[in-house]
Amino acid sequence: MLIMSRMHNPPHPGEVLEELYLEPLHLSVTEAAKGLCVSRKTLSALLNGHGGISSDMALKLSKAFHTTPESWLNHQQQYNLWHSEKDLDVSHVKIFYEPHVHK
Repeated sequence: MLIMSRMHNPPHPGEVLEELYLEPLHLSVTEAAKGLCVSRKTLSALLNGHGGISSDMALKLSKAFHTTPESWLNHQQQYNLWHSEKDLDVSHVKIFYEPHVHK
């Protein structure tokens, strides 16, 4: 059985963006939105946890803040997985394959 270690209650990527980039750089939502070529409404939704990181947004954020698009998509994926694991009951899903364990 493959067990992956996931972060406990990971922050929403918008929270990461705000706390690690916008606040330290003293960027307003309006300034950041303009620089990222997105609407203020789009960026505000992301920062408030009402939007997610798309591949387009990941590319823009990676250029703007000298990061990688994969890091932004990973933040989003970890956030989504954690919430899905909390909310989704998979106990009735049929197991089609179990790897053999050699001793």
